[in-house]
This record gives sequence, C-alpha cells and structure tokens, in this order.
Amino acid sequence: MTHLLPDYNRGERRAANPAYQRIEYAIARARRRKDRPALRRLRQQRRRLPSQDPRDPGYQRLRYVRYCDDFLFGFSGPKAEAHEIIERVRRFLCDELKLELSREKTLVTHAQTGRARFLGYHIVAQHSDTKITRGRRAVNGTIGLRIPPDVIRQKYALYYQRGEPAQRPQMLHDDDYTIVSKYQAEYRGVVQYYLLAGDVYRLQKLRWVMETSMLKTLASKHRSNVNTMARKYKATVRTDHGPRTCFQVTVQRGDGRKPLVARFGGIPLHRQPTATLTDRAPTLGTVRGNELIHRLLAGGCEMCGATDSVEVHHVRHLADLNKPGRREKPAWVRLMAMRRRKTLVVCRPCHEAIHAGRPTTQPTAQPLESDMR
Repeated sequence: MTHLLPDYNRGERRAANPAYQRIEYAIARARRRKDRPALRRLRQQRRRLPSQDPRDPGYQRLRYVRYCDDFLFGFSGPKAEAHEIIERVRRFLCDELKLELSREKTLVTHAQTGRARFLGYHIVAQHSDTKITRGRRAVNGTIGLRIPPDVIRQKYALYYQRGEPAQRPQMLHDDDYTIVSKYQAEYRGVVQYYLLAGDVYRLQKLRWVMETSMLKTLASKHRSNVNTMARKYKATVRTDHGPRTCFQVTVQRGDGRKPLVARFGGIPLHRQPTATLTDRAPTLGTVRGNELIHRLLAGGCEMCGATDSVEVHHVRHLADLNKPGRREKPAWVRLMAMRRRKTLVVCRPCHEAIHAGRPTTQPTAQPLESDMR
C-alpha cells in the first residue's frame, strides 16, 4: 500500500459542477426578482444535480481495508485504473508472497449500481436526493452497509421445514430455560453482528421464524400448543427505543440468590453506528454434564427409590417400548416411554424383575420434572 495509495490519490477537493453553479446563479436572480414559482422550480432542479463534478480528472481517492485474507479497495476514479490496481496487486502477491489471487472472488463493482460483498455485508454508495440533513443532502456519496438477502434466508432456513417454521426435536429433552437461552443466544449473535447495517430491521423476519420455532418446540415438549406457550411466557421489557415484547422464563433459586432469567427477543432492530459484538455464552440448564452420569450419581432407583447400588437397564430402540400385543404395559415400560429415554437407572432387585418379566414389588417413583415433556 505504500506504493498504491500515493500513485492513485490526487487532488484535495473535487471541482465544482458547472451545471450546479448555473442553477445557483439562476436561483440568486429569481430571489432578487422575488419570482417564487421560478425559485421553487430551480430548487427542485438543483436537488437533482451533484454540487461537485463526479468526473473531475484532477481528483481521485483510493482506500484499503483488510481482515485476514480478505481485503477491499474503495476507488473513486476511472474503471480502467481500477483494473490496473487489481493487476498490480496480483503481480505483487505472485512475485513477492508466492500467493495467487482468486479470480472468481476478485470483482470490480460500481458502488452506486452494484453491491460489493465483504465480511458478510453488502457495501454500497448511498444516494438520496430527498433526505435533507442540516440543509444539505448529507447521505449522497457516503458508504453504507446492508444485510445480503441470501444471509437472512440462510439463517431462517435452519428453523424451517416444509415451508414453515418447525420445532427442533433435539431440544425436546432440555428444560424450558435452556430452550429459550439457546434460541436467544443464536438470535442475539446474528443481530449484534448486523447492527451496523442500515437495514437491520430486515431481521424482523428471522425473529418471527425463530420465535415460532421456539414456541413449537416448547409446545411439543409440554404436549400443548403454540398459543398456550405464548401466553405463558409472554413478557414486556423496556429498552432505549421503548417497550418490546419478548418471551421470558424465570427459574427461582434458593439461598437468597437471584433467579435465572432466559429471554427471547427484546432487542430493538435499530442501526447502531458504533455497535460492538458483546455476545455472551448462554447460561444453560444442562451445564451439569452428561444426563445419564448425573442420574447415576444421584444414587437412587428410578423405579422404587431405593438408595442401594444402582444399575442401568437399556433398550435397543424406543420403538421396542411400544410393541403391540401387550394388554397392560409394565411400569418400567410406561416410565421409559413417557421420558423418551432408552436408559433406566434401577436397583438390582428391580433390574432382575424387569429381565424376568415380573412386576416390581415396590411402588414406582415419580419421574423428575426435567424428564417430563
């Protein structure tokens, strides 16, 4: 860059646009004559013209930004010189660094008519003759960030099935706090990354898809429906942009500790020019490790509650629990089918009774609330 930037940066300021100056003089004459209709017409014409000459040969600017092996040039000048810059960069990479520039990814894009892709964003040159800030068109020529439409489609496709938001079966055995925490962590990560975009509001579609998928997952877990889950967990939070509707799960804890709160939504989709990624790892309800190990460490029979040494009864497939031909299923079959687990922690007498086809002689223990769907 020590050679490219000095070679392609020239001039201090663009020259004035002659057509714009002529309109300025005509406006001054109409103001002296107090010709209001002509003044209004001339001002409308002036607003459609750039105040500086966009083709001024005495002015050029080259800017450069790099992140790892991705880099982007911003060049204000002739297209022929843009191709010349690319060729010089290609020769430098090949001769000095022994690297090859990807021809498929190396593109020349007009910033006003096209969009350059960089780090998941679309880079555009903004233009608006109707947006007036402090008496002038401050937007024109400034660089803007946009969310690529295919990124939004790829994100919500993860929660889609057969053309509509779908539940996530792998989460059905998690508790409600964990389900909401996972969805919020995934949603917050996407939103915070794209808060620099001027059209961050387009993530509203992603929020709706993820919200519906989350509610369907909760409804399937509790054998309920989406409306019931929405009414149960619906809440309102205050933000810098006013109140926002969200879904919130609160887990009370003893010993005077603050309750755990998992919340989905409640993030205003407003552009933040100085946004930084402060994504936090969610506090999940299943951080205690492998669930089977935790049940073994509990040291209790899940059939009779005995605290003697325990063993694990295992079935090959969950479908084996629902085989036809049995008029009344044993208690251990009903318990495993209800929990949708292929393992059951039992004491030695209960384990022998299960394999011998005898009913357990002691009362069946109630399943844990975390095991219920």
